[in-house]
Amino acid sequence: MIEPATVRTSDGELGELDLYLFAEGSHRRLHHVLGAHPLVDDDGRETGVSFAVWAPNAREVDVMIGSDERGHTGEGRFRLEPVRGSGIWHGTFTDVRSGDRYRYRVVGADGSVSDRVDPVAARSALGAGRYSVVDRPAHHWGDDEWLARRGERLGAVPISVYEVHLGSWGRTVGASSGRFPTYTELADPLADHAVAHGFTHVELLPVMEHPFYGSWGYQSTGYFCPTDRHGTPDDLKAMIDRLHQRGVGVILDWVPSHFATDDDALVNFDGTHLYEHADPRQGHHPDWGSAIFNYGRNEVRAFLVSSAISWLERYHADGLRVDAVASMLYLDYSRNEGEWVPNAEGGRTNLEAVHFLRQFNDAVHEEYPDVLTIAEESTAWPGVTASTSQGGLGFDLKWDMGWMHDTLAYLSHEPVHRQWHHNDLTFRSMYAHTERFVLPLSHDEVVHGKGSLLGKQPGDGWQQFANLRVLYGLQWTTPGVPLLFMGGELAVAREWDHESTLDWSLHDAPGHEGVRRWVAALNAALSEVPALWRLDHRPEGFRWVVADDVRQSVAVYLRLGDEGDAPALVVVNLTPEVRHGYQVGVPTMEHSGVPVGGGWTEVLSSDDVQFGGSGVHNVGALVAEEAPAHGFDRSLTLTLAPLSVAVLTPT
Repeated sequence: MIEPATVRTSDGELGELDLYLFAEGSHRRLHHVLGAHPLVDDDGRETGVSFAVWAPNAREVDVMIGSDERGHTGEGRFRLEPVRGSGIWHGTFTDVRSGDRYRYRVVGADGSVSDRVDPVAARSALGAGRYSVVDRPAHHWGDDEWLARRGERLGAVPISVYEVHLGSWGRTVGASSGRFPTYTELADPLADHAVAHGFTHVELLPVMEHPFYGSWGYQSTGYFCPTDRHGTPDDLKAMIDRLHQRGVGVILDWVPSHFATDDDALVNFDGTHLYEHADPRQGHHPDWGSAIFNYGRNEVRAFLVSSAISWLERYHADGLRVDAVASMLYLDYSRNEGEWVPNAEGGRTNLEAVHFLRQFNDAVHEEYPDVLTIAEESTAWPGVTASTSQGGLGFDLKWDMGWMHDTLAYLSHEPVHRQWHHNDLTFRSMYAHTERFVLPLSHDEVVHGKGSLLGKQPGDGWQQFANLRVLYGLQWTTPGVPLLFMGGELAVAREWDHESTLDWSLHDAPGHEGVRRWVAALNAALSEVPALWRLDHRPEGFRWVVADDVRQSVAVYLRLGDEGDAPALVVVNLTPEVRHGYQVGVPTMEHSGVPVGGGWTEVLSSDDVQFGGSGVHNVGALVAEEAPAHGFDRSLTLTLAPLSVAVLTPT
């Protein structure tokens, strides 16, 4: 038996405190003490590797060394010993080095023998037989300036997010060849593209190791290591470093809601249901055929919180988007009567998952107060973005799936029919400020037969492009953080296929180029017109001017900023008819809090010819007349371009 105080790793000592915090469920850095850690002497020479793994019900655990970067073939076998009373097995071996591939051979409680990848591995290897890899980090970060200012930027600059699947963003060779772009190959092109189009952040579909490529990363087996399809952990760090140096933040998709059932990963890890619930009514997800974490187990919560912290610590991620939160909150999610187990109070709320999500958010915000946590949560659960001290879940932002569904449904109708569906456009006002929202047009909307965003739009070719520009105009000027999946800026004509690459030939193609320019202009407008985002999450930042012009399908609203921010007037014509002499009420100083004279200027219009529009404009300075309208003393007489979104500001 090994006494806890004698077990050491390169990151520090696995001592009594570590064991206590792990058992309590409050350890935040298990990746420092579990997994494989090279031991280094004072001269920087490796002297061996320390291994530690949690398998409390195992009879035996060995480290099996496989073929490796040093040319070793065949397997070396090293016996681990239990650390007293902890459920952790440990060993230090002098003839193992960084780059060596390894698995754990676990003799389970039931006598079964299985080879397992390391749950806390820092690096993985796919291919012939999956292995974990002993990793010795070597990347030297160059993003000090970015990290120093990251906290200052929150709330001081707008956020717009470009969602990316790395495997298909810039696939260099066909899928049959197995060639994927590397992290380092992607770094500069991705940074260039994000900067050119004004996105402040890229959001990466899960980069955590996932053997099944078709899961897009949502069937994870590696909660502490990136997929090796695109290179090493150092390569991923280099890519993120490069993005930071170019002024682009990085948000990572993270999936604590379920995990892959591969027989060499977490399921039945030590011959028992260690990470997952034993009862399939709690431990099996019917939608995805995956396993569900047992959030009531202290060690599992510590494992997941440590996973989250590791991506922030090791990879300098600027945010974590938590997948499928709704599936975590409800015990009856996607289940019929009799297929789920009520909680201790007899209800459908997953109380243990709620506790975990609060613990996760508290840990992240205490350790990294300048990092965002974002929930993909599709229900009316109250207080997703309220602080945990106020009884909320503690997220910074929540995806507004309702806005996405309603807006896409509205625009799918032929313009002549939109008057009958006007409520889809305006309903969001009922809840827009109940949470702090992201407005997503994500990968989920362009797969599985749903078509592309362009293909969803009605009408002829010109109208489809115009409608798409309207969609983005609404997304960028409505309260909330815009998120656009890759290809949306190119107006791709076919739905996303993870086995191919984006159709980059559309970059400068007629129509497509205009949409791309429009996205860049919208992002620029966020910086140039602070009222478009400053009070995104406060009700005083938005006011309807025209919400009830159902017959003409026109909508007009004001975006209001902080004191000193000029207001922005957003005018939307949702038909292909040019409307002349349209009267719109506008504020004066007492309404906006800033000096507003009689002059207004159209600063942005989706119908501009540079964006592929027809070029209908409100030219020059527009003078507000003393003609009351829409609750204001003054009004403008405007020309509304066809199928357009226009932004006006006071001169």
